[in-house]
Amino acid sequence: MNQLIKDIESKHLKAEPPVIRVGDTVKVETIIQEASGKERSQHFEGLIIAKAGTGVNETFRVRRIFQGIGIERTFLVHSPKIRAVKIIRSGRTRRAKLYFLRSRIGTKATRLRNLQVQTTQEKSNSAD
Repeated sequence: MNQLIKDIESKHLKAEPPVIRVGDTVKVETIIQEASGKERSQHFEGLIIAKAGTGVNETFRVRRIFQGIGIERTFLVHSPKIRAVKIIRSGRTRRAKLYFLRSRIGTKATRLRNLQVQTTQEKSNSAD
């Protein structure tokens, strides 16, 4: 039975899901269906504060502050309604869930250390 469920779910998985981590600032582009039958894209930019689930049920939660009010939205990673996920900035965290940011106000609510990614060439140059 378990293999049957995996086979059905594998049809709905994206071929290349976005590689995102908790602490990244992302811009999520979603497809919105309007009442007149037209489709348009809508952007939601914010900080990833949590990831959960596996397979088809894998989700990530994005938080942003708009006019002093915190807004959180949960997205399915493999949803066909998500057109693109762009990573704007990668942040370094020591937690899997950043729920403590909910109680912070102002720039402290979104400020995380930037993740310093070194290429293999930079690593070999620094070792010399």
